[in-house]
Amino acid sequence: MEPKNTTQEYIVSAIVEHRPGVLFRVSNLFRRRGFNIQSISVGSTERKEFARITITVSGDEKLVEQIVKQLRKLIEVVKVSILDPKNTVVRELALVKVAAPDYKAKADIINYAEIFKGRVVDVSHKSLTIEVTGGPDKIDAFINVLKPYGIKEMARTGITALQRGESQIT
Repeated sequence: MEPKNTTQEYIVSAIVEHRPGVLFRVSNLFRRRGFNIQSISVGSTERKEFARITITVSGDEKLVEQIVKQLRKLIEVVKVSILDPKNTVVRELALVKVAAPDYKAKADIINYAEIFKGRVVDVSHKSLTIEVTGGPDKIDAFINVLKPYGIKEMARTGITALQRGESQIT
């Protein structure tokens, strides 16, 4: 009997040509194939002619292999890798605007921000905006701590990731 494929989260890292339309082509590939993107981030690399796209997807091994195979067919894609979570540095940035109607709430929120190694980036009479970076689990935990105060607004970048040590995909 063949083992069942289990659903898990995968991080796909692609080095692509840094020019207009490439992100559209990559995301359109996902749309056409019915693949759901959990998170996507794009940014420059150490070489100005390339960009790195980091995509998080949920699925089984077969699905991720299909995604990689389809990405490799795009002419703008230079290289694609599935990153090993045990050997990868993963970070995300979140900005969280939280209600802070009084001094006690502000003090509590600032203390939580310090515990999570976040920092206050904006203060108003009735709210604080906190910047926090880390892995997705850390960001989720921080958000859960702030929920009782009332999250007014939030923006998350999606993860970005690099393999640890000497390994590289460029």
